[in-house]
Amino acid sequence: MTYRYLLGLFDDEVPTLQAVKKLRERGYKIHDVLSPFPIHGLDPALGIKETRLHTMGFIFGATGLSFGLLAMSYITSFDWPNNFGGKPNFPLPAFIPITFEMTVLFTAVGMVIVYYLRNKLSIFRNPEILEPRTTDDRFAIVFDLQKYGSDADGIADVLRNLGAVEVKVREMHEKQPSHDEQSA
Repeated sequence: MTYRYLLGLFDDEVPTLQAVKKLRERGYKIHDVLSPFPIHGLDPALGIKETRLHTMGFIFGATGLSFGLLAMSYITSFDWPNNFGGKPNFPLPAFIPITFEMTVLFTAVGMVIVYYLRNKLSIFRNPEILEPRTTDDRFAIVFDLQKYGSDADGIADVLRNLGAVEVKVREMHEKQPSHDEQSA
């Protein structure tokens, strides 16, 4: 199956952000915005909710902290209890460096795994890119033509009036996830 997308290409971030706001005010449903770098204020302009990735980071960090404390207490209290000069078998201050390292390790690895799973990235997959110039110096506002098939010329005129330097249709073999699907 072939998917068709209408791209309005801009040469700067400011007109792109203004165009997104005006298009949303007019009731257009924007499929996605592609940018070579993050644009401040774009997420609220697109209506994207705040990510829950930081919650996952907290959960992974708490898991790492618990694992570090449990592993150290098991090793020093049950598996290999040694009496070092009358010190206790549960020397909590001595556990702090290893517990800290386990917290950081679990958080970092867990968030990378969640990021890759959430964005459907894999080393075995080579996804199609809608517009390669958006990785360099162009900004693109993308419309799914399955939703706006009969109104594509109208949207192209609106994009040109809002400052798009180029408007083009791109056909893809795989469906591109919208910003709603990426942020859910």
